[in-house]
Amino acid sequence: MFGDFLRRLTAPDPQPLSDPDARLALGALLVRIARTDGDYAKAEIAQIDAALGRRFDLDADGAAELRAQCEVLESEAPDTVRFTRAIKDAVGHDDRLALVEAMWAVVLADGVRDQEEDSLMRMVVNLLGITDQESHAARLRISNGT
Repeated sequence: MFGDFLRRLTAPDPQPLSDPDARLALGALLVRIARTDGDYAKAEIAQIDAALGRRFDLDADGAAELRAQCEVLESEAPDTVRFTRAIKDAVGHDDRLALVEAMWAVVLADGVRDQEEDSLMRMVVNLLGITDQESHAARLRISNGT
């Protein structure tokens, strides 16, 4: 279903993503982080919907529909390293930083921070070109509700 999109995203010299493609890529990475621990919890799903709704100005139905598409894309996407590097090459720094913040919101949504999620977050943040300090600040903003 997303074969052409994934080929373009992982091409040797990817072009900046169009808005619809960026929505899918960023949402798929949120789904990937939520699925990492093997428990795709309702709280994480709700957090993904909320993040997509805020980021892309979608109502609840639109956010849920986009998330459903992102779930399919995530299952078809290449390994996390290639997928994340492709996003880094195709999405601007501010959008990647906002993605890290949304990812922390998903990780913390179910009230459990496990080793798999922490490990994936460290790897993805680095691959996205976000510093540890920026990631830490994003996590604190989410933890403190600011």
